[in-house]
Amino acid sequence: MAYFLYLGIFSLIFIIFLAFRILEQSSGNEKTTQLSEIIQKGAKSFLFQEYKVFFPVIFILAVFFWIIIGYKTSVALLIGATFSVLAGYFGMSIATRANARTTWAATKGLGEALKISFSGGAVMGLTVVTLGILGLAITYYVTKSVELISYYSLGASFVALFARVGGGIYTKAADVGADIVGKTEANLPEDDPRNPAVIADNVGDNVGDVAGMGADLYESFVGSIFSAIVLGSIFFGEKGFKSVVFVVIFGLISSIIGIIYTLGKAVRSNDPAKTLRIGTIFSGVLTLVLTLLYSLYVNWLNIFFVVFFGVFVGLLIGLITEWYTSGKKVQKLAKTGMMGPANVIISGTALGMESTFAITLLITIAVIFAYKLLGLFGVALAGVGMLSTLGISLSVDAYGPIADNAGGIAQMAGLEPKVREITDSLDAVGNTTAAMGKGFAIGSAALTALALFANFSNLSNITSVELSNPYLFLGALIGGMLPFFFSALTMHAVGDAADDMVREIRRQIKEIPGILTGKQSPDYQKCIQIATKGALKRMILPAILAVLSPVLIYVSFGAVGVGGLLIGATVSGVMLAIFMANSGGAWDNAKKFVEEGNFGGKGSFTHKATVVGDTVGDPYKDTSGPSINILIKLMAITSIVLMTIVRGL
Repeated sequence: MAYFLYLGIFSLIFIIFLAFRILEQSSGNEKTTQLSEIIQKGAKSFLFQEYKVFFPVIFILAVFFWIIIGYKTSVALLIGATFSVLAGYFGMSIATRANARTTWAATKGLGEALKISFSGGAVMGLTVVTLGILGLAITYYVTKSVELISYYSLGASFVALFARVGGGIYTKAADVGADIVGKTEANLPEDDPRNPAVIADNVGDNVGDVAGMGADLYESFVGSIFSAIVLGSIFFGEKGFKSVVFVVIFGLISSIIGIIYTLGKAVRSNDPAKTLRIGTIFSGVLTLVLTLLYSLYVNWLNIFFVVFFGVFVGLLIGLITEWYTSGKKVQKLAKTGMMGPANVIISGTALGMESTFAITLLITIAVIFAYKLLGLFGVALAGVGMLSTLGISLSVDAYGPIADNAGGIAQMAGLEPKVREITDSLDAVGNTTAAMGKGFAIGSAALTALALFANFSNLSNITSVELSNPYLFLGALIGGMLPFFFSALTMHAVGDAADDMVREIRRQIKEIPGILTGKQSPDYQKCIQIATKGALKRMILPAILAVLSPVLIYVSFGAVGVGGLLIGATVSGVMLAIFMANSGGAWDNAKKFVEEGNFGGKGSFTHKATVVGDTVGDPYKDTSGPSINILIKLMAITSIVLMTIVRGL
């Protein structure tokens, strides 16, 4: 773990260097600077309000664990929660400052804008990984126990669920409300300053897709490392433990080098998608080379092969997600809009369902090979391998919201069309990278959940069960239902919050006639307050569901029932998450394809049909779908903690 501390400190220095390089750039004129500051203020306000909701819950849990087990568990829980919060906060703080700087850099050219937007994403990506490994190291030195790292992971999982659900409700309430009134009723363009919800929408991009996604993958990262370390220590002792540590280190080093390589290419780039893709592949290949050298050094080649399957499958999942959410698939989906919104919904739903086939096969292949080579430890290590280059893959993902915000600021500030063209080209790539990031998050969640399940099985001493045992089936049945019920809660939350937003937008347009003529400015703050209030009020019940379900099933059906619960939730949850993420991403890009002038362009019948699809897909891809990842992992880590408590009593 000492290596984690040393490398973490080095990485922090690099992050600070990147952050200062971004802040040195000009934020533009008075208008672009003002808009950026409003977005910063709105995002910070929401996060602090969110912290007031979930930190009291975490402190109550910490006190509970202290009383029944000991102070070390409480410290581990608080470290996990605090470091996850810090990762999201610092990453989002830089992202909300990089937006206007990206806009202004676009006045100089595509390369300059790409460099700043990717640098902002890199701060987020590296902060998540760096604080993740630093937190693991500190927790290990405080507790002197590998098993107690589960409480660190639990703290991170709590934050992830609140951040993902709360941020997702916020961003989609604003986005859906802005689309329903702004686009379909008032016929306003995207990011038009006359739309009262436009600032809230830009704030939502940051609290949902930067802070929320960061917390999600932070949880996956630490959860996969925890599982691999525990299983490696059990089956292979110190050799297994050290192998996990070195794979994580190789991934972070490769990510830093890959980010430097990408930034060097960005300034001269005319193809942002190609530049980002090459940087990601470069980091993956470098990680594999370093792992191969390590495997040869310790004479344990199976380590390399397992990590290879993890990295390779992670890249393939990203590419398959790209295939289903861009290119010919999306063009075909956009064409169905000529027949009306019903056809768009039907075709987009089918596309998302179809995408589950290839991704599930890839996850299955990775698990089979990893298990044959190194058993359950191999499955966990494959998950670590998939997430080893999280530093750069999350950088590419977090770049998207920055580019999106940059386009919004260019539109609202009234900059020349050339600037908007550049930011739109960056945003188009960002939509695809965001979809790939969600696919990557789902794949890593599946492997992490499986590894956590192996830990639960070990703690509960369940090595085999009778298939005729009704508690196993009942647990699986309830587990299979929970992702659907959880998604219903989050979808209702978005719908209800969006209703409030729609009423406010309509009120402002009706009562302030000068808004549509551009003579008066809308009340942006009112919409920000509605989105904040709606998200905070409606994120509690889904979070409670994730934590209490394993406890209630254990009381009712015992450990076998909990095992069934985790199996059912993981199987249905992974399928549902893939379907929702890819349907939503395809609907979004189909709308953008029409807006580029295809099938009638903006304002046409086809465009209005694809706007309906995009509006339906918003909570699919940015609220419910991504939140399911955290649901299945939080249920698994809660079950592990539950077993440690039961064993200690």
